[in-house]
Amino acid sequence: MTLKLSSLALAATLTATSAIAGGHLTEVTFGSNWLAQAEHGGFYQSSVDGTYEACGLKVSIIPGGPQVNNRALLLAGRIDYHMGGDLLQAFNAVREGIPVVAVAASFQKHPQVILAHPGQAETFEDLKTLDLLIGDNGYQSYYQWMMAAYGFKAEKRQPYTFNPAPFLADTSKGMQGYLSSEPYLVEKVGGFTPAVFLIADAGYSTYATTIETMAATIESKPDEVKCFVEGSILGWYNFLYGDNSAAREKIKSDNPEMTDDKIDFAIEKMTENGIVISGDAEELGIGVITDAKVGDFYAKMVDAGVIEADLDWQSAYTTEFVGKGLGMDLAK
Repeated sequence: MTLKLSSLALAATLTATSAIAGGHLTEVTFGSNWLAQAEHGGFYQSSVDGTYEACGLKVSIIPGGPQVNNRALLLAGRIDYHMGGDLLQAFNAVREGIPVVAVAASFQKHPQVILAHPGQAETFEDLKTLDLLIGDNGYQSYYQWMMAAYGFKAEKRQPYTFNPAPFLADTSKGMQGYLSSEPYLVEKVGGFTPAVFLIADAGYSTYATTIETMAATIESKPDEVKCFVEGSILGWYNFLYGDNSAAREKIKSDNPEMTDDKIDFAIEKMTENGIVISGDAEELGIGVITDAKVGDFYAKMVDAGVIEADLDWQSAYTTEFVGKGLGMDLAK
């Protein structure tokens, strides 16, 4: 496959190559937070098309899953980089005194959605009239924000067991989901297109699918971190707008349940909803993190009672490696 790099990317690649490659590839491991899927596409893209290697890294991706805790492997020093969920994980690490730092944000919007049956909700606030199937993690995080910001009621939440059957059988229910997963499942199994409400569009302003590493790695290997972050950024542009056939095959190899139609659906939803490119990323490039957006989300979580007001939230991330417009000329 021909490696597709912009002139700016090539300059960055040459700089990183001279800094860390030294004529050989540095082997690093990246742990994802779930089974291989299109939402991990940028990382797979750069691992198979030579982008990481161009700046001196040989990257092995370790998929996550129900019985895999790759974040624990990061803390134990057994992997080098980890795919974080959202900023709440980063804030909690600060609370617990764990020196994990988010160095890039693949997603500008969290792909969490609430689904409703057609005609049962026209706006996000209309969801308050439904019984909502929300899992425990969701109840302790974004549902607390929904109650604080929109007046949703605790008694309207019902536990979600990741089984869509209760939702499919009852039009008075709504259900949590992931933008590229549950809507597809409902269409295929339920035979109808659900109303989909992206909580990011309602104001839940966290980044998602972050790149995390240890503070010590940033301090001791800044060129390596730069290479991995910039390689991942280019990977996302090439996965979304270039030839992603090899990345697709690797994703399907790592997760046999993944199919091309699921990948197509996910890419379509990510692009049309601005999951990867929207807001600051339109001006500063994929992966960008800004103090303003992190501070906004932190304030919302304090108001919702999810996070303490005296947390050193700015130590949870760094903007050092992002926001430079890398690869923007690759977007169509």
